[in-house]
Amino acid sequence: MKLQEHQTKTIFAKHNIPIPRGRLAFNAVEAKRIAQELGGRVIIKAQVLIGGRGKAGGIRLAKTAEEAEVLAAKILSMELRGLPVHKVLVDEGINIEREIYIGIINDRYLQTPVILASEAGGGEIEEVARYAPEKIIKLPIDPLIGLQDFQIRDLANRIDLPREYWRSLVQIGKSLWSIYVENDATLIEINPLVITKEGKLMALDGRMAVDDNALFRHTDLVKEQEWDSANLAELEARKFGLNFVKLDGNIGCMTNGAGLAMATMDTIQINGGSLANFLDIRGGADASKIAIGIKIILSDPSVQVILVNIIGGITRCDEVAKGILEVLKEIDIPVPIVVRLAGTNSTEGLELFKDTGLIIAETINDAAIKAISFTRG
Repeated sequence: MKLQEHQTKTIFAKHNIPIPRGRLAFNAVEAKRIAQELGGRVIIKAQVLIGGRGKAGGIRLAKTAEEAEVLAAKILSMELRGLPVHKVLVDEGINIEREIYIGIINDRYLQTPVILASEAGGGEIEEVARYAPEKIIKLPIDPLIGLQDFQIRDLANRIDLPREYWRSLVQIGKSLWSIYVENDATLIEINPLVITKEGKLMALDGRMAVDDNALFRHTDLVKEQEWDSANLAELEARKFGLNFVKLDGNIGCMTNGAGLAMATMDTIQINGGSLANFLDIRGGADASKIAIGIKIILSDPSVQVILVNIIGGITRCDEVAKGILEVLKEIDIPVPIVVRLAGTNSTEGLELFKDTGLIIAETINDAAIKAISFTRG
């Protein structure tokens, strides 16, 4: 689960990481009032869960409270990558001397958390990793002993941070580690962490993601989360023990098992198609869960066709068929459904589909080709 910037900064403040003064505004008049309180020169920042907000026009500098009102109105009327902006963060303007990056992530290759730092702060760290990987310094953290002061000082030295800021960076790094552990985070970063012209380190922006499997320990964060339509579908799926992932294509996909989901996605991609989403029903799903899954897939307006690709094992294919038929009886499904069943009770399942108008496929490749054909008219 990703947190919005204002949520992350609130957590930073509780752990004594310096952040700019600022508050949320839900309309332009509020933004103007906050800007007046902060002295007029402010940054207006759209609060949506995407990267690259600045390039998309979602972060703007206002030099006066009146300009803050105008810019806030513009940003609040925008959609950034399909997500409407409902609120903005109005932060005081900071005099920046230098921008750096610091963060902690899970490294799957090393199978341990790592702390990252870079002298190239302010931009997208993914771009730095792609085009100038030598600018990113990475150190593994032993989870049994935690992040050590000497590691942070090592990072400070290797990114050429002036020595007078090392003590502050150690404090910020240790606070990040505490937040990371306490919140079961998979990622936490400050980008940029700036040196102000007044000689202080300050977190101008923050990003944080919490392990979905640990959300039962963080109900406070879940309650505060604002869900867009894709995340609402993900939340609904989670209630029933299903996994839902929103993507950018036009084919809705139901499979059982992450491996089969990836194989299906690859096959669709190879044949020139793309998934709008996929829903993993996991093992042992009964007809009622299948019906719920179909409805969740259909809640995505970008879906032009549904591809059901099931290999029966613990999950019986006849139960899958019964779930699909249950939905057909309840609602008028506006898109075609392509079905490929194999494994336990697949013959019985396919028999149930006689005279239903569903499109039956024999192989995963056949299913992908047939699904893609419906997206091309």
